[in-house]
Amino acid sequence: MLKSCSSTQTGKSSQVLRITTRPSSRLRTEEASVAKRRPHVQNARSSSSAQAGQSLAAAYEFQFHSRIADIDAGVWDALAGGASPFLRHAFLHALEASGCATKETGWEPQPLLVLQDGRPVAALPLYLKRHSWGEYVFDWSWADAYRQHGMAYYPKLVTSVPFTPSSGPRLLLAGDTDHAAVTMAIVAAVLGRAKTIGASSWHVLFPTPEEHALLNAAGLRPRIGCQYHWYNRGYTCFDDFLATFNSRKRKNLRKERAAVHGAGIHFLHLSGQEITPALWQTFYSFYQNTYQVRGQQGYLNLAFFEQLGRTMPENLLLVLALHEGTPIAAALSLRDGNTLYGRYWGSRDDYQFLHFETCYYQGIDYCIAHGLQHFDSGAQGEHKIQRGFEPIITYSNHWIADRQFDAAIGEFLVREAEHIRQYQGEAAQMLPFRMTSAAQGHEP
Repeated sequence: MLKSCSSTQTGKSSQVLRITTRPSSRLRTEEASVAKRRPHVQNARSSSSAQAGQSLAAAYEFQFHSRIADIDAGVWDALAGGASPFLRHAFLHALEASGCATKETGWEPQPLLVLQDGRPVAALPLYLKRHSWGEYVFDWSWADAYRQHGMAYYPKLVTSVPFTPSSGPRLLLAGDTDHAAVTMAIVAAVLGRAKTIGASSWHVLFPTPEEHALLNAAGLRPRIGCQYHWYNRGYTCFDDFLATFNSRKRKNLRKERAAVHGAGIHFLHLSGQEITPALWQTFYSFYQNTYQVRGQQGYLNLAFFEQLGRTMPENLLLVLALHEGTPIAAALSLRDGNTLYGRYWGSRDDYQFLHFETCYYQGIDYCIAHGLQHFDSGAQGEHKIQRGFEPIITYSNHWIADRQFDAAIGEFLVREAEHIRQYQGEAAQMLPFRMTSAAQGHEP
């Protein structure tokens, strides 16, 4: 029986799935067993792949930089190919220039540019990490196991977009290259870098399924997770979407929307060009308030958001909730030609169902009105299932330098994957649709 999926935004969680009490206990026991394995020698699992990659690497030049600004924005964006707004040079530069993703915050940039015969053929976001905050693929228990054995888990290398649990390309490859060969060469180069600087591991978070397979073939351990996404199945309006629900769930959702609008709250959809300096201040106060009520502070600062407004306004959507003309809540999303990415939310006052309306229903309205096919609403949230967000599989890949830790972690990941697949199937059965056969277990 489905109970919950433990996954916290900032807490130290191993992302153990609580499908039933017994499997949950078994997963915890298996994960704890990682700490009982006595480590001793370097990982040999990927030795043959590494040797092949080293041979291929001779054909390329690898440039590790200390900041994204050292790589030409046009070169980077051409390799990214418009795949995701989070992979844009402007987004990554905003994280660094604002001081959010820097050595001082534990995200030391190490972006990689790969050249062949002087021509850029690949790039890779890469960070040297001294903690595991802001990653959303949890490895705190691995770090604890290292500590118990008197070993250092940090620093580690991470390929991801800081503070962004959104799937997308992580290996930015030119279209006319042999992707498998370049991937093998990049893996060899990054592992060489890891050994040189004494990193315990390398983690590639939220890659595409194709990259996940290539990295697995190159010797990086596969891991999966679960998120909840919305898909536009040709809807012409929100009621068209609701028509696919069973009657009880449809009635509940209509009540939620009616409660918000009945409280006199209305909404504005603002593009990045329409967000004034005063509105950025208002949004940021809401964003920080959401963390402060839990005694925390948001990862991102006002300078980051303001820079996004200046450098990539076409990718921004601000949903602003107003009560009697006064802003009371806001949700900032990014978008491209196909997908809306729900990211940042905050509120001044607590109204029933305001979060659902601002973050989810307004986003669905926007997707339908603008022909977007996919709504990535971010990490966490089983409450999204009954609102029509489908459980999908996410991916990551992991290289662990120490052989015995690598073996123990690998065994755990196999069992964890079995439980996540089971969980995904059970979660799909909870979807509100009258017929779920067309909307079960969607994968990106």
